[in-house]
Amino acid sequence: MSAVVVDASALAAIAFGEPAGATVAARLEGATVFAPALLKYELANTAWKKARRDALNAPGIVKALALAIGPRCDINWRDVDAADVVLIAVATGLTAYDASYLWLAASLGADLVTMDQRLAQVADEI
Repeated sequence: MSAVVVDASALAAIAFGEPAGATVAARLEGATVFAPALLKYELANTAWKKARRDALNAPGIVKALALAIGPRCDINWRDVDAADVVLIAVATGLTAYDASYLWLAASLGADLVTMDQRLAQVADEI
């Protein structure tokens, strides 16, 4: 079974029914999925933005969020080393948030699943 680290862009595609959701779900199928605890807050922020734009569907958006990161999700939550994350961010020009996903993937020897083009590019380069 392969190990993958999922970022907020990829999980949002699944949770909120975005066009790339099926592709991301297929990539996670059968894998052991890991994520930094930060993912919960990034996904909550995405839900907040969606709910502000579409207030009538806010309850459904919040429900999708709860399903994606709630106790029944199959994500293995991990802490990251903040000092190492800063070093990665400085070296790559990424935000510390994105560097957290890179650090976790590297520390686990796992692939990174992301819809973020820049993050994917940096992950491929290192």
